[in-house]
Amino acid sequence: MTGFLRSVILFSVFVIAGSAAGSVSAQDDVFAARRQEMVETQIKERGITDERVLEAMAKVERHLFVAEELRQKAYKDTPLPIGYGQTISQPYIVAYMTEAARLGPDDTVLEIGTGCGYQAAVLAEIVKEVYTIEILKPLASSAGANLKRLGYDNIDVRCGDGYKGWPGDISFDAIIVTAAPPEVPEKLVDQLKIGGRMVVPVGAFFQELYLIVRTKDGVEKKALLPVVFVPMVRGGE
Repeated sequence: MTGFLRSVILFSVFVIAGSAAGSVSAQDDVFAARRQEMVETQIKERGITDERVLEAMAKVERHLFVAEELRQKAYKDTPLPIGYGQTISQPYIVAYMTEAARLGPDDTVLEIGTGCGYQAAVLAEIVKEVYTIEILKPLASSAGANLKRLGYDNIDVRCGDGYKGWPGDISFDAIIVTAAPPEVPEKLVDQLKIGGRMVVPVGAFFQELYLIVRTKDGVEKKALLPVVFVPMVRGGE
């Protein structure tokens, strides 16, 4: 091979590689702009004011939590299918539930219903530790692998029946439930610290999102808004 031909080939490889990198970078810029627009128009304009929530929603790349063929829809305010009859919640609801839980930077949070891992990632940007349970093994496995790949080392993913809470003697500052049980699970209430908050959709056909606060005298329950979530999948008793 002549020196001239070798130079042409190397230059061509460099141009192709540079073009591919530029294409990826341009696509990242498009998604970043859409994500910021999502925060401004779908979340802030609808009343979410917690700056930590807004920053987390602007940072977490929702398009990386859905199938590639759905990525162009990732920043629309709509749930999207993630397989196995489950969905990723619409961005506004994720932000609303996160704000309603009144989270602090030193909090330990339990999420019931990992799904694709998006809500867990948002929580992990705000709190110290996130424990998350998913009953469907394929979703638990894929979410765990994706969260690890994205660098979330403060999230513990487990496959199990979230209705029964996190195994072991542990309590949480907050619990967020991302699927609807027919009633508030008592085992989850028991895992709240005194002063702990749980945000949970409850009901079958008609669902209501509730804020549950555990006090030293019992629990306080406040209805927040009507919602539509997939039913909570239960394991065996």
